[in-house]
Amino acid sequence: MKSSVTPDTRITTRHVGLALFALATGGFAIGTTEFVTMGLLPQIADGVNISIPTAGHVISAYALGVVVGAPVIAALAARTGRKRLLLGLMAVFVLGNVLSAVASSYEFLLAARFLTGLPHGAFFGIGAVVGASLVPANRRAWAVSMSMLGLPVANIIGVPVTTLMGQRLGWQAPFLAVGVLGLLTLVAVWFWVAPQPVGSDVNIRSELSALSRPQVWMALLVGMVGFGGMFATYSYITPTMTELAGFSEAAVTIVLAVYGVGMTCGTVVGGRLADRNLMASVYGGLVAVGVVLGTFGWLAQSKPGALIGVFAMGFSASILVPALQTRLMDVAHEGQSLAASLNHSTLNIANALGAWLGGVVLAAGFGYEWPSRLGAALAAAGLVLALISGLMDRRGSNQVLA
Repeated sequence: MKSSVTPDTRITTRHVGLALFALATGGFAIGTTEFVTMGLLPQIADGVNISIPTAGHVISAYALGVVVGAPVIAALAARTGRKRLLLGLMAVFVLGNVLSAVASSYEFLLAARFLTGLPHGAFFGIGAVVGASLVPANRRAWAVSMSMLGLPVANIIGVPVTTLMGQRLGWQAPFLAVGVLGLLTLVAVWFWVAPQPVGSDVNIRSELSALSRPQVWMALLVGMVGFGGMFATYSYITPTMTELAGFSEAAVTIVLAVYGVGMTCGTVVGGRLADRNLMASVYGGLVAVGVVLGTFGWLAQSKPGALIGVFAMGFSASILVPALQTRLMDVAHEGQSLAASLNHSTLNIANALGAWLGGVVLAAGFGYEWPSRLGAALAAAGLVLALISGLMDRRGSNQVLA
């Protein structure tokens, strides 16, 4: 009896691992193309004859694509099988990167980056739903974290390598390289992710039903406010490291890699913690973010302290990602794909909100140790929202709004 069961278990485990690896490969490609643009703004500006501030709009175009694409695609493609949808999303992603590489004008590049951003949130959201469906209920958050692991790993490997590639071979080269990664993801998803037809009761209306549930909005608000605090600090990490810690600009690449290591560790640990107690993981993650950001301005006064603080910031923030993603899927009921995709739209809004608020603090004359202190206050506000959401759970307050 034992020998007949063991092989099946191993095959199942292997198939799950390969499917999650395929999804993580897509995340690696997406994370690389999202962040490499930030390190190549001078080269892009020269390449299409614009100023560096104007080149920054290329980053905004990608973020806008994420915000728009995630809910629209998840809702309109509700009846599409999830594997087929993942393949379609990655095909659009490959096309967007190739078009970015061949762009010869600012306007064309802007449109290409918007197109590239459209599949971002939907791929992660649908990927999370697929990953969670492959494992028992008590391992759902772990599977979600594994499906998203490519994103933080991109900050350790993908972004530094493609940034160097762009500096040596031209700014178009990284986009072509990411296009190749996208093709590899297409092949991996085709062979390793099993077909997942949707149920007959799934349609646009059932997906949109998620938006009528108060707890979905509460989870999105927790993410937007809580992560806004982290982005208020991370958006200005380069001048903070050079002005406060005394790092050279060349050494900032190492600092960013340390942040990526923290993100990767936090994602892995966060998935396991969320499987043990989902809401406790959300509360604990927000407390950790608040403590880290509250002490970051002090830690960043020295190089060793800055590295510890950067790692801790990446670690604490990433604990929250699989927990919030799983929380959204739980409270969305019939609208899991839309809710999970919206999480990534929310993170991009948090990015814009945090960067703006951090800029307000600096423009007011405060030093670079202050955006993180503002971030700690935002994390505290996110914790309050999470606690309110927990109280709503106890009272059963997740009924559809009239």
